[in-house]
Parts: sequence; C-alpha cells; structure tokens
Amino acid sequence: MYYEIVEAKYLKNYLVEVKFQDGKSGIVNLEEYKNKGGVFSKFNDPGFFKNVKLNKEFGVLTWDGEIDIAPETIYSLAIGEPLPDWMQKDVGNEVA
Repeated sequence: MYYEIVEAKYLKNYLVEVKFQDGKSGIVNLEEYKNKGGVFSKFNDPGFFKNVKLNKEFGVLTWDGEIDIAPETIYSLAIGEPLPDWMQKDVGNEVA
C-alpha cells in the first residue's frame, strides 16, 4: 500500500494531526524522535518542531525542508496499524 499524507496540522508540543489519502486520520506524537540524535536532535527546540510542513509533492511531513519522516511510519503511529513488511528489520522488534 502507498501512504500519502494529504493534510497536516501542528497541535501542540510534539503532536501533529494528519489525514491520509485513504481518508483515515489521527494524531501522532513524535516526542520520541527528539531523543534519536542526528538530524532529529533539532526537535529539542520546540520552535523548530512546531514549524512542521506538509510537502504535498511527496505527501510527507518535513521540517525546514531537510528533515522528514516516512509517511508509512507516520501512518503506523497515527492509525495504529503495523508498518509494511518491507520496513521491518529482521533483528528483534526494531523498525526502519
């Protein structure tokens, strides 16, 4: 299945409301990403995080045009469905 975000709205803190091309919608909490390090360390600045935008060309959430999170991941977090098989790692319960 192809996942595309068609609407996104920053709510508060690390919460973003999203709607997908299949009509499903939900609220995703992305607070855990600020602890992932690397480019996501920028999420420690709430002002940076709240400037989330929807890249309509690719249907992904983006920050400052340089950070994005796969729409499949956002779908799984917002809707509660498992990630697609191709995104699963073979080691433990980790995901890509």
